Amino acid sequence: MVIALVVAMSFISCNEKTNTDTTGHTETNKHKDAKAEHETPEYFLLRPEVEKAYGYSHAVKIGNSIKISGAVSMDDEGNPTAVGDFEQQMKNCYADLEKILKHYGCTFDDVVKEDVFTTDMAKFLEFASYRTEIYKKHFPTGSWLGVKELAVPEFMIEIELEVHKPKNK
Repeated sequence: MVIALVVAMSFISCNEKTNTDTTGHTETNKHKDAKAEHETPEYFLLRPEVEKAYGYSHAVKIGNSIKISGAVSMDDEGNPTAVGDFEQQMKNCYADLEKILKHYGCTFDDVVKEDVFTTDMAKFLEFASYRTEIYKKHFPTGSWLGVKELAVPEFMIEIELEVHKPKNK
């Protein structure tokens, strides 16, 4: 009977696992999820007119999580820039992503996931070492995907991020 009780107590669903913070308070993941659900999303538009025309927000923050839509090499009117220059398009993407990170008080050190979409994987691999200038402490998780095309034919690369903003930032 004691063994059955111990076994029964060890089966707690994933949603009900508990965490104890430094003050000794215990909170279930279910309660954390409920708190996150009640937090109001904060939307950020990098290029409001372009984003409204295409129907998206460049970033959304909920709690400590920030999702950033794919950055492409474009000017403030939505026109492609650095057409035909893969390396410069990639640098332009990271420059826009940095602006969004700064808006939220973050850096590339806070990025936990980076997905790269490219129409030319060989070119991306040729210039991928540039990422060591971006990610100074560690690389995030993510995927590199070769795609047939992006939203506009001149775009050769698109980079999207997921960020975890520490509470103390």
